Amino acid sequence: MIKALSAVTIAAFAAAAMTILPSFAPPVEASVPQALTKTDRLPIRAVSAPCAGQNWPNIDVSCLRRSNSKATIQPVRVVTTDRS
Repeated sequence: MIKALSAVTIAAFAAAAMTILPSFAPPVEASVPQALTKTDRLPIRAVSAPCAGQNWPNIDVSCLRRSNSKATIQPVRVVTTDRS
């Protein structure tokens, strides 16, 4: 009997706390989120007209690299699903 009375008392205090405590929270206002600037992005460079009209995988080699870059294009491994 005492255990049941203790459980009901604890449940009543928990219900009262869940009812009263949200009234102490600050009011919430709906607003549009502020757009933040993304500093981890690379600058957007203009694409030349001949390169902009090309589709993958038929892209000219001159469009794959920048003129001021000394990096070389690594050969890729072609994987096919043809098992004949």
